[in-house]
Amino acid sequence: MYAAVRRYEGVTDPAEAGRRVAEGFVPLLRRVPGFVAYYWVDAGNGVMVSTSVFEDRAGADESVTRAADFVRDNLASLLPNPPLVTAGQVVAAG
Repeated sequence: MYAAVRRYEGVTDPAEAGRRVAEGFVPLLRRVPGFVAYYWVDAGNGVMVSTSVFEDRAGADESVTRAADFVRDNLASLLPNPPLVTAGQVVAAG
């Protein structure tokens, strides 16, 4: 499995960002081949973190591309700063 983690800082409206992600982005991500799971976390203080898990690297890479497109087209006013993206192979899970 592979995962991609994106950390967004300076989020202006976490509740609205969560609503848009749940209604618009999650359905798009579920259609990516190899989809396993997705989480959108409000870490407080204007920080939100997403975690995408896929069966293979291609799916994780595609999730990063789709996230960038979705943020640009639907969340730019709520997520004004580019995310810190970390991705790689899952080496332990529970």
